Amino acid sequence: MLAWMDEAAAAMATKICHSPNMVTVKIEEVVFKKAVKVGMQILIYGEVSKMGKSSITLQMEARKYNVYSAEETTVCTTNIVFVRIDENGDSVPIPSPVRERYAHLS
Repeated sequence: MLAWMDEAAAAMATKICHSPNMVTVKIEEVVFKKAVKVGMQILIYGEVSKMGKSSITLQMEARKYNVYSAEETTVCTTNIVFVRIDENGDSVPIPSPVRERYAHLS
């Protein structure tokens, strides 16, 4: 479950920051609210909770989905921090237009 959330968050971070070079630097407290069993459909949602100069924090939530009732139940939540890096692995700024779009969260 945690690997799925990290992968979904990484895809989101690369899209938002216009860079394939985003690396996970921190997964904060993970809260497991319900058990997940093999065969359950899981939906993963995320939103930006903080934008820094070279980092982005995403609030992630996994929900089990009931195909019969369309009901979604939260099963896991966490915050994941990513940093934008260059080809040498050094942090580099996220483009200014992206940072400005999320300036209200800083």
